[in-house]
Amino acid sequence: MGLGIPLVLTAMPEFGMLAMGGVAGAVTAGLGGGMVPQVLVFAVVSSALIAVVQPIARRSRRQHPKLSSGVDALTGRQATVLERVDGQGGRIKLAGEVWSARALDTGEAYEPGAQVDVVEIDGATAVVMR
Repeated sequence: MGLGIPLVLTAMPEFGMLAMGGVAGAVTAGLGGGMVPQVLVFAVVSSALIAVVQPIARRSRRQHPKLSSGVDALTGRQATVLERVDGQGGRIKLAGEVWSARALDTGEAYEPGAQVDVVEIDGATAVVMR
């Protein structure tokens, strides 16, 4: 149980796995096991937990979720055309707000009601395409 204190102080999950091995050893003692079985159970349980949990933890640490905020969070979202959008301009409803917009392809035009994807935010203008 004393291994739980370093776990809290250092945030190293290995101490928690060793603490679980200690609990398993204590259960073995409670069931009448001698010193040798207690040590063996501690070693086996601790090693098994470390062998199983560490690879999972490493994988999850490598996968950093991309958190976007501000205008970066709007890129890739869908919007509804409110006023015709072409290469010169127009208006869309994006994330509950009205934005000025222009088409990515200057030859394209999107009519009111059409769904478009936001490719980028250029200043205060959303660049869109279908």
